Amino acid sequence: MQTIPPPSPGQAVERSAAWGAVFAMALGAFTLVASEFMPVSLLTPLAADLGVTEGQAGQGIAISGAFALVTSLFIGSLAGRLDRKTLLLALTLLMMVSGAVAAFAPNYALFMLGRALIGVAIGGFWSMSAATAMRLVPLHEVPRALAIVNGGNALATVVAAPLGAFLGSVIGWRGAFFCVVPVAALALIWKLASLPPMPARTGMGAGGILRLLRRTPVAYGMAAVSLFFMGQFALFTYLRPFLETVTGVGVTTLSLMLLAVGVAGFVGTALIGRLLQGRLYRLLVIMPLAMAALALGLIACGASVPATCLLLAIWGLVGTSAPVGWWTWLAQTLPHEAEAGGGLMVAVVQLAIMLGATLGGLLFDASGYRATFSLSAGLLLASSALAWLAARADGCGSPAAAALTPSGAARR
Repeated sequence: MQTIPPPSPGQAVERSAAWGAVFAMALGAFTLVASEFMPVSLLTPLAADLGVTEGQAGQGIAISGAFALVTSLFIGSLAGRLDRKTLLLALTLLMMVSGAVAAFAPNYALFMLGRALIGVAIGGFWSMSAATAMRLVPLHEVPRALAIVNGGNALATVVAAPLGAFLGSVIGWRGAFFCVVPVAALALIWKLASLPPMPARTGMGAGGILRLLRRTPVAYGMAAVSLFFMGQFALFTYLRPFLETVTGVGVTTLSLMLLAVGVAGFVGTALIGRLLQGRLYRLLVIMPLAMAALALGLIACGASVPATCLLLAIWGLVGTSAPVGWWTWLAQTLPHEAEAGGGLMVAVVQLAIMLGATLGGLLFDASGYRATFSLSAGLLLASSALAWLAARADGCGSPAAAALTPSGAARR
């Protein structure tokens, strides 16, 4: 098997494409995202079985975000010279252990331990995903490889929530959690067979990664990313109790509504690549504005099943595709520091998910869904404002974004 050397920054390295390994990474991404957000569709039965509130059960997402954040900042320096194939295999094995621990946890503490383990796997995988894809295919095929890996993410958003709700009603929330273990095992075997050896490269430590924030466009952009994900998950984490108590739907309708969110998100992810050309910053400003309006619309129309279903479908269309815009922004802003920038982005996103789920849960328990959804709207509005500031600081509005192509990014 060919050993893939670490490329030098900005160096165009031509090699045969390892598409089997790319698809194995996509399966790993699918399993990780399904595992990360499994509690969203199972909050009610999970909370009842473990004897905690729905807000406390929602902290299962917050703790995975916390551990993903720490891992993303330090995994490069902690892993040292460990071959990146070996590291990816170890993270996949950890994903399997996490699913088993959460599924068989006899109490809340052990359940949260399982969620912490999945956080480590999430932080490690996503920090290395872009850099790994860039080492598996020729330079001109990197955008396609990244699209395939992130396609696993998009597919998980389609099926994870509705399938989790359905499986929870049939085999219980524990059975639903355990279902990710055999899928992770398949990903482990596929990666073992298809990933080439990938020697470690010298990278930035946590201090070097954080120094990227001294650049004004990066600081504004990362702040906008943070508030976007905080706002998104302050609301999304508590959709199930909202739909059950306010909209008044049963398990079947709930599963269908979550499926509509996922399908719309998949469609949005497939379409946004074309829309970004020439409109990058414009869309980064508009998308959180639209989601803030949707959050307020759910407060006003939450008792109506058709209106809620429509609003949530649009939420999925916009919310699932927005991260593609931010990863595109990262490629434009840090073209020669993608690995360090990716680690920083993962840390920012996971911190935001943790804070959004935590604040949303506290407000949901204390004041109900109106306070939680209003918080979401406010955070999304602030994200839009910061995206506008990032565009101004970058000195390239939408016309410059039109130049964002694989070759154009490399020229920056």
